[in-house]
Amino acid sequence: MPAGDLYTFTPVKGATKAETDKKRATHRECQLIQVKNTWCCVESGQEIPTTWNEDQVVVSQAKIGETTTESGVSWTVKAPIYFRYKVIETQNLLDPNNMTLLYGHVFESQEVEVYQKKIQKRLVVVDMAVEKLYGSKIRKYFETNNVTYKILALETTEETKSMELVLTILEEVQKFGIDRRNEPIIAIGGGVCLDVVGLAASLYRRRTPYIRVPTTLLSYVDASVGAKNGVNFCNCKNKLGTYVPPAATFLDRSFIQTVPRRHISNGLGEILKMALMKHKGLFELLEQHGKFLLDTKFQSRNGLANHGDAALTTTRIAIQTMLEELAPNLWEDELERLVDYGHVISPELEMKVLPALMHGEAVNIDMAFMTYVSYESGFITVEEKRRTIQCMRTLELPVWHKDCTLPLIKRALGERFKHSGGKLRLPLPTGLGTAEIFNDLKEETMKRAYENWTEECQELST
Repeated sequence: MPAGDLYTFTPVKGATKAETDKKRATHRECQLIQVKNTWCCVESGQEIPTTWNEDQVVVSQAKIGETTTESGVSWTVKAPIYFRYKVIETQNLLDPNNMTLLYGHVFESQEVEVYQKKIQKRLVVVDMAVEKLYGSKIRKYFETNNVTYKILALETTEETKSMELVLTILEEVQKFGIDRRNEPIIAIGGGVCLDVVGLAASLYRRRTPYIRVPTTLLSYVDASVGAKNGVNFCNCKNKLGTYVPPAATFLDRSFIQTVPRRHISNGLGEILKMALMKHKGLFELLEQHGKFLLDTKFQSRNGLANHGDAALTTTRIAIQTMLEELAPNLWEDELERLVDYGHVISPELEMKVLPALMHGEAVNIDMAFMTYVSYESGFITVEEKRRTIQCMRTLELPVWHKDCTLPLIKRALGERFKHSGGKLRLPLPTGLGTAEIFNDLKEETMKRAYENWTEECQELST
């Protein structure tokens, strides 16, 4: 990029040097264009030289700005980060004839042909429970398809969700050896497994592609569809992590039929979050079919009157609404997020009582309290409050916990304020399926909400 002319600056009378620099500064911006493997700067507004063959030219979205002052030159780089990833529903993922697990992450058909011309390698990280249930099917899948593979079975729980576990995975990746662009690491398990593998992949060679295969309802509708990954640190939930989405997520609801009923309820907590925040129809689905979904473990059942395919409809709406909120804000540049509902107090509560509460249960206790805050603030009616709490009960979710004390709530809100740029950024329902972000919460409102919440919900959780 041309450095630009040298200028002689005449100071402005009574101005500081910084003010003079600012007034006398000159600015340029150029776009970046690649010609025969070399990147060049072309000043914005300037035409591309006709001597360049258009077929060999690549135009980047990145730009370089240059500001020249008496003090020198400064450069500003604008480089948008681009990610493309898939979230794919499939059936019988571990059937050797289903090529989704091997090639579903590939976008172009010609790329698949390139993949198929060489022996594939896959490092597969699974939870211990997944190994017991599906280990033989996973092995048969890769052996039938002539894939060189290694299965790494680990205990992935909130208690083991740490950098030590990440390093264990990375050591195995290094020993196994993979093509860091064409041989994605595969994670098969619940949310903790997906989070830990995602962090490991984001660190190995600075970014190695990975694939998520959720096996619990919670991970199916929540952890698997976004860009976040992480581990617990200093007794704080997900304190270390990165924003690197998977190459793809493969959704097969048949995995969910092997998890205990409590895990189904746990996942319903995150689905209810999306319903309360932005989809009244989803809320009504949970009201009407919640027990049926628990009883059938989200498996589609043909010929059942009055229910239709409630499982398919519920999961699709939950994922669609979640992606709507995540896609424009994958890196959380914007801190006012509806998906944070239920995640203001719950991290503090969950870590305090670990392992007594599962993630979705802690989230629901948070949401139950905030339902009372919303009611006491005049945002929802008494009938909407009643229906919300009743729906939670139908989904067999806890609505109160003895360790969710007023001091804990105040501490969590204080942390929220401190780490959110001096704003509370509190998502609260303003109806069934509608919500807004609020930045103030009066002490007396919170105290009244806590007292009424405890009085009305304590008995329901015994």
